Amino acid sequence: MRTITVEIKNDIALTFLHNLKSMHVLRVIDDKTTTSKQKLSERFAGCLSKERTEEMQKELTQMRNEWERDTY
Repeated sequence: MRTITVEIKNDIALTFLHNLKSMHVLRVIDDKTTTSKQKLSERFAGCLSKERTEEMQKELTQMRNEWERDTY
């Protein structure tokens, strides 16, 4: 028996591996040690589209302006 490390790129690949596991072709071992401390900014960089980012930025600006206005 050999042990190799595989980087899972998407959920389809993970499902495929679990199917192979159910056919007793391989055994899936979750390796907790390979998860390194990664900055959230690096982890989620590029997850939002540019349009959604601009929309969220406008909403934040609007909320901040509402918060700072005089209410009396």
